[in-house]
Amino acid sequence: MKVILETERLYLREMDTDDFDALYQVLADVSIMQHYPYTFDEERVKGWIERNMSRYKDNGFGLWAVCLKCTGEMIGDCGLTLQNIDGEMLPEIGYHIRKDCQHKGNAKEASKAVRDWAFSNTSYPALYSYCKYTNVPSYRTAESIGMHFDREYPDEANTLTHVSVIFRDEWVKSLSE
Repeated sequence: MKVILETERLYLREMDTDDFDALYQVLADVSIMQHYPYTFDEERVKGWIERNMSRYKDNGFGLWAVCLKCTGEMIGDCGLTLQNIDGEMLPEIGYHIRKDCQHKGNAKEASKAVRDWAFSNTSYPALYSYCKYTNVPSYRTAESIGMHFDREYPDEANTLTHVSVIFRDEWVKSLSE
């Protein structure tokens, strides 16, 4: 188990095939995935894990397993991936947290740690989060870590995609405040 980040209550580690059951609880939950183009079935969850394992090797990052320090239990994923956002491949912080662990600051805590890791370990000038325009909780989480509205654009999967961004210089400035 390769731990990447630790926060006060969480640790983020590389996921592997043993995480299938825990991740299936998140990605196959209709209420969690209501703003996603689809809810995951078993094959999609397996593919999700495999893609992230490949990302660790190819990019040095991906979506990591979010685990509670107190129990070691995996409650979702959060990390950095390269995503096609409005026709550009951009670094994106993404997160999915199990229903019973939402509204407790877990997504904020994990995504803030990923933001800090990304600016400390990559040369990206900006980090993004994107979601369907109706996914207010997701872009509120992005705003809670210092991101702000960047743009919205039409696309087939989301009808309208909402994009949030934080620039490296904004992050650096926030560290001195």
